Order: sequence, then structure tokens, then C-alpha cells
Amino acid sequence: MITGELKSQIDKIWTDFWTGGIANPLTVIEQFTYLLFIRRLDEIQLTKEKQAHLVGIAIKDPVYSEEEKPLRWSSFRNNDPETMYRLFQKENGVFDFMKNVGAKGSIFAGFMKGATFMIPTPRLLDMVVQQIDKIKMEDRDTKGDLYEYLLSKIATSGTNGQFRTPRHIIKMMVELVKPQKDDTICDPACGTAGFLVAAGEYFHQYHPGWFMESAFRDHYNTKMFTGAEFDATMMRIAAMNLQLHGIEHPNLVSKDALSESNIGMTDQFSLILANPPFKGSLDYDSVESGILKRVKTKKTELLFLGLILRALKTGGRCAVIVPDGVMFGSSNAHQQIRQELVENQRLQAVISMPSGVFKPYAGVSTAILLFTKTNSGGTDRVWFYDMQADGFSLDDKRNPVAANDIPDIIERWHAFEQDLGTKGLGDLGTKGLGDLETEGRKDEGMNKRTERSFVVPFAEIKANGWDLSINRYKEVEHLEVAYDSPAAILQEIRLLDAERAEALKKLEEMLGWQ
Repeated sequence: MITGELKSQIDKIWTDFWTGGIANPLTVIEQFTYLLFIRRLDEIQLTKEKQAHLVGIAIKDPVYSEEEKPLRWSSFRNNDPETMYRLFQKENGVFDFMKNVGAKGSIFAGFMKGATFMIPTPRLLDMVVQQIDKIKMEDRDTKGDLYEYLLSKIATSGTNGQFRTPRHIIKMMVELVKPQKDDTICDPACGTAGFLVAAGEYFHQYHPGWFMESAFRDHYNTKMFTGAEFDATMMRIAAMNLQLHGIEHPNLVSKDALSESNIGMTDQFSLILANPPFKGSLDYDSVESGILKRVKTKKTELLFLGLILRALKTGGRCAVIVPDGVMFGSSNAHQQIRQELVENQRLQAVISMPSGVFKPYAGVSTAILLFTKTNSGGTDRVWFYDMQADGFSLDDKRNPVAANDIPDIIERWHAFEQDLGTKGLGDLGTKGLGDLETEGRKDEGMNKRTERSFVVPFAEIKANGWDLSINRYKEVEHLEVAYDSPAAILQEIRLLDAERAEALKKLEEMLGWQ
């Protein structure tokens, strides 16, 4: 968790960027990211030097040569502002070195070709460098907290908030799917890589012992995480986010995942976590043909569901955020993708979220779908949950509040899995609700449509044209209200009039008007 000291340090740097003339929050984060990476390169070099000195051998694959020593963080930070600024701007200077460092720097360096140095003055550069230098970044938790807090400012500073799914929603989705030791995890629209980072943190929180195993560490650092993102700025930010959370070599694909030219995302992943773009549209010619076989549409939210089904291995699981329109849309494409999920795959859960979750940048209502790719059906019944609160106010301010359904969602979902004798995510088995009652497992949220959570059988969903909107199945209790008869109400009005007249008479007597 971020400390008050670290938070104040980041706030001060952020303020300096803004007062120094950089007002776009994404530009601030991007320039901040470049400086963090330059410092990181020097830290890698220092580690190599210590190791070489310890065993008395020459440095293997140094990041900096002896001639490039002036370009190192530990060297230029001591320069006066004007000298430092010229060192950044000149050809083959600090910034050019960062852009061309190649494999010596890690996966992050591969996304630096389009980087642009935009810090306008020597004074601002010096202020930011000196303050970043004071931040203690020795351990993974501190680095991760620093960048998480930095990224949170996207969601509070202008119209770029759509790039960031609220962290508590991401964490909830990861908790629901429970990533496994051998999972290959993908986000096909990764943005700042929040889902991948949260999945990595899940292992540190619940399975720290696995990191003692070399096979798991190798899988974790090289093969477990894959992200696709077409925006170069977001890809650089995502790469740094993953690296500062201890994931050194993720597989990052700088392409549009839906593109016809994007090859390779087929039957590849065992777990997908995503919040793909809403309300976009693409021409058929630009969409990969295998996706169109799943769903014939131009709408990005439906195309991404087709992409996910294409990218998952058989038996692979998914937790994905979709707009409510996907749940009840009447077009052929909407019905086609819902039928695909329910009839041909195994849809396990629909969690309806309130419209305020993505405020102030979007007021659209959304839902989380949990499903497993089977290509042979298997949907027995679907678990619905009507989320009313997520721990924050549902207005534009999004202030913390006491009401929060997230712990209840996680607890009920896992209890539901356990009650049904599941193996893997949401394997609902063959037991009916009557079996549960016979065994004494009467979860009210499972049996009553008036409760916050309940179960809907496959046949009912099919009969409703594959409609997955929670309002189609939820029952609302209307309490009967007893009213007095009209005669009694009129008599009460007469009594009130008499009392009012008496009060006026006494007031007139007091004023001597009679």
C-alpha cells in the first residue's frame, strides 16, 4: 500500500509537471515513465557492476560502455540544469540512448522508438530528476505502488480516464477466476496492463511459496502474461507498469488485436481478463476473418468476444466487462454471440454493475461475464448477481462509501462453486436447486429471484431468446400498501380544518381583532 511519504512525493512531481507547462495527464505519465526507465537502466548497470566486482570478472553485457558513462542517471543527476538539459537533447544523448538501448534494457526498450522528449525547460527537468532520485525504489512493492498511484491520476485528470478500469473492479475479477499456477493469461486490449498486474499480484498475495520454484518463476517472468495494445503510448506505460511490478519479460504485442494482420491469437491462452473498448465500429475488411466466423458484426464489443473465444484454449476461462447492450441487444449479431456463449460454450455468471462504476467518464451500465470455452456446450444454469454498490459513490465524484457488494460477490460465488462440488471455474455440475435444499444448503441468493443473486437454468435463457439482462429474470417484490377509505380521509381533512379555524380564532383574539 502506498505510504503518505511516497504519495506526497508523487503529488509534488505531478504538480511540478503541470506548473511547468505539461497539462495532459498522459503526457505527464509518459515523461515520468521515461525518467523512471532511465533510472532503471542505471540500476541494472549498477547491479551488473556489483556482481562482476564480487566474483572478480568483467561485466557481462553492460548497459553502458565507459564512454557512455555521462549518460547514466548516477552521473547526469549531479549536473547543473542547463548541462543536464543539453545532455538530454543532443544527438546520441541521454534520450537517444534510452530509445536505442535495445535488448540491453528489457522488453520495455522495444517500445521506445516513438518516444518524444517533451519536458520544456532545464529547470523542470532538474526539479523532476532530483525528486525522482529521492524516491526509494529498492523493492517490488514500492515500485508497483508508485506506478499504481501514478496511473490512478489518469482517472482523476481529464478525459483519458477511459483507459483505466477501476482497480477494485479488476481485483474483484481476478479474485473470481482465481489464476492458477500454469495459466497463460492474456488481455487483448491491455491499456495500462492493470489486469495483468493484478493477476501477478494475486500470486504474490495467495501463493508466495510458488516463487521459490524455478520453473514457476521462469513461467511467470516469460510466458504467463500477454497483452495487446495498438496505442504506442499506452504500450510504453503498460510495459513499465509490468516491469515495476516485477514482471520483467511479458509478451506485449503492439497491434490491434482485432486486425486482419494480427496473427497468432488462436487457441493460445488458458485465462483472459479484459475490459475491451465499447461503442466502436470497424469495417469488415479490417477485422480478422476467424473472428467474423464467430460473430458477423462491426461492433467492437461483440468482435472482442469473438476474439476471446478464438484466443482461448479449450477449457480456458474468461472474465470480461461488456456494456449492458450486449446482454439484451436484438440485432442478429447480439443474439448470435449470446447464443454462442450459452449454447456452444459454458457461461457461468453474469454480474450486473451499476452505471456509476465508470463515472465521471462514462455512465454506461455494464456487466461482467464469466465463461469457459468448451466448443461443446455445458451451460447448465447461470448465476446472476445484481451489484448495487462498489464501495464508492456512483456520482462523478466517486468518493469512498460504506456500501460495497464486492466482498459479498466473491464470497457467494466461491460458496456457490463449492456447494455444487465444482472443479475449476464455475463448473456447475448437474445438481438442481432441489438437490441443494435436500442437502440443507439453502442459499437464499441462489433460490429466490428477489434476492441479490440467483440462478437461471439454461432452458429459461433459451426460451427468452438468449437474453442475459438481469432485469429479465429478477423478480421485484411489491408490498401491498393499505390506504384509508375516502370517507375516512375526508373526515380527517374536516378535523384538520376545524383545528386550523380554532387556531386562527385564538390568534385574532390575542391581537384584539374581535
